[in-house]
Amino acid sequence: MEYTVKQLGDLAGVSGRNLRYYDQIDLLKPAWVSEAGYRMYGPAEVKRLQQILFYRELGVDLQTIKALMDAPHFDEKEALRQHRERLLEKRRQLDLLLQNVDQTLAALEGGTPMEDKDRFRGFKEKLIRENEEKYGKEARERWGAEAVDASNAKLMNLTEEEYAEVERLSKEIIDSLAAAVGKEDPTGPAGWRIAELHRKWLGFFWPTYSKEAHAGLAEMYVADERFAAYYDDQAGQGAAEFLRDAIAAYARQ
Repeated sequence: MEYTVKQLGDLAGVSGRNLRYYDQIDLLKPAWVSEAGYRMYGPAEVKRLQQILFYRELGVDLQTIKALMDAPHFDEKEALRQHRERLLEKRRQLDLLLQNVDQTLAALEGGTPMEDKDRFRGFKEKLIRENEEKYGKEARERWGAEAVDASNAKLMNLTEEEYAEVERLSKEIIDSLAAAVGKEDPTGPAGWRIAELHRKWLGFFWPTYSKEAHAGLAEMYVADERFAAYYDDQAGQGAAEFLRDAIAAYARQ
């Protein structure tokens, strides 16, 4: 069966504007264009749109989706298996959050009192799973599974106050980097303060601290493009390098 832009949009719940944009960026081209200028889509395009929407549901940007789907060895079945695993993971996370809400409601309605650490269990589980998905393999290769598992266990046992402090330190690090990049010397007082904030932040995750490991982590912030992009996007171009240099100077003291 073949569909016009409107028909396919209605079928998939996608706006015609989005479909035309997908055509413009060569993400989803029509099978053919009629003499009247209508874009027409066939079975292959319908399947491709389904894959695109799966990726979008998982938060993947359009440029990455195009690169993945246009790769020479793209495997539709394997992609669907991966989609399924990630959607199951999202469902598990939603189940945890729903359980957390139910426990909180029960406590408010006079049921079993809820411990502070349990109020944030779902959020902490989500953070651990996201970190494992993004960086777990590299972290385990670099520091060992035992160290990573110990770090995750420490995070899960954070109290409400400790969890709030982690969030506060994260924000202060980013804000301080944004104010310092391009204006301050990473080996000077501003850099030392940011490195000290980062050490305090690490203290909530690492069972033990060492300057060598701290400096090694900072090197990875620049070497790994995902970390570099995170800091540069949050605090400005050059933020990852500033943080690395600040921590390296801090570790030498």
